[in-house]
Formats: sequence, C-alpha cells, structure tokens
Amino acid sequence: MPNVTFIEFNGTPHEVEVPEGTTLMRAATDNNVPGIDGDCGGQCACATCHVFIDPAWIDRVGGRNSNEDEMLNFASELRDNSRLACQITLTNALDGLLVAMPEGQH
Repeated sequence: MPNVTFIEFNGTPHEVEVPEGTTLMRAATDNNVPGIDGDCGGQCACATCHVFIDPAWIDRVGGRNSNEDEMLNFASELRDNSRLACQITLTNALDGLLVAMPEGQH
C-alpha cells in the first residue's frame, strides 16, 4: 500500500497509507487531510485539490492532461509542478510520494 506525505502550507505533514488504485485526492479526503477539498468529487471540474508535486517525484507522477491544465488556470499559485490530486492514481511505484499544498484552494 502506497504511503503519501501531504505537507500543509504551514509545514504540517500528514502521512497516509492507502490502497493502490486510490486517487491522491481520495487519499487526502478519506484521511481528513486539511487543504484538499475535492469539491467536484474527482471529476477534474474544479481546482480544489491543487497540489505541488515534490520535484524528485515529477517524472514518476507524470504530466498534466489538457483538461487538468485548463482547470489549473483557476488555481492560486500555479507552478510547473502543480497538479490536481484527483488526476493522480496511486500505485506502489509512488510509495513515499511527497506533495505540498498551496495556502488556499479556490
């Protein structure tokens, strides 16, 4: 089961372990990680699950698709390593993934 560490804007870490096949958004919401709202339920229709992928993990996580790229235009603090957590499915290859969260979701 993959472990993921979510880092809040204030630096508070939240380590969660979830079954393989869980989206990063669901890993956060199912474990009450503050800062990930997932208002659209994981449909890539909002940007309330915006995260920053740790640079060491970018290649393993992969890039954004066009729908995700459009939704991220509504996100605050857009960066090159910005992703929507609902678009990342966790596998054992992502065990140990580190993600940070922006100060606020919109």
